[in-house]
Amino acid sequence: MTVELFKYTHACVRVEAGGRALLVDPGVWAEATALDGVSDILVTHEHPDHVDVERIAAAAAADPTLKVYAHGSVAAHLDIGDSLVAVAPGDQFEAAGFRVRAVGGKHAEISHGLPDLPNVGFVIDTGSGDDAIYHPGDAFYVPDMPVATLLVPTGAPWLKLAEVLDFIAAVRPRRAYPIHDALLSEAGQEFNDWWLDMESETDYARIPVGESITLT
Repeated sequence: MTVELFKYTHACVRVEAGGRALLVDPGVWAEATALDGVSDILVTHEHPDHVDVERIAAAAAADPTLKVYAHGSVAAHLDIGDSLVAVAPGDQFEAAGFRVRAVGGKHAEISHGLPDLPNVGFVIDTGSGDDAIYHPGDAFYVPDMPVATLLVPTGAPWLKLAEVLDFIAAVRPRRAYPIHDALLSEAGQEFNDWWLDMESETDYARIPVGESITLT
């Protein structure tokens, strides 16, 4: 099966296969077109760079069949009734025809135990053997299952480059693509890419915003 992985601004990605479209973390910096035609959305946590509540609420109002899978804490910010499906680490479910497992549980610490809030990563089974895609949200949680495609955060107040490299080494994906990078300048992105391409010991590459790559 051919799977298309689309990159939008910051932490937002879209997975397509067989006419199905699954969106992950459409935050306030993501392009509005990211939501076009999606039937299901995954949200890792409540921060606005990962969930644009106004845009998602409008999408749910326009399409009552739309489902948003997120930790129950997101309901306090995203009032969309039964369109919101609460999930917790360890849960397995189907979204847009993909098998998904929720993992992790906590947002990475920035300072002094903050932010103290849930963060749920998602391992998406593409249906192509063991070719799973992992979106960790704002955390470096290492799942206890094979991951072929890692979406790796590269720019945030809760990380440093050495931790990014350690995370990739722990997950051991076949390939890795940067996300969570809107806070980086173009020079910063290029600098991180140089290090990660050289030291990550995986097939590392950047997907330009608005473009996609094919996973086969």
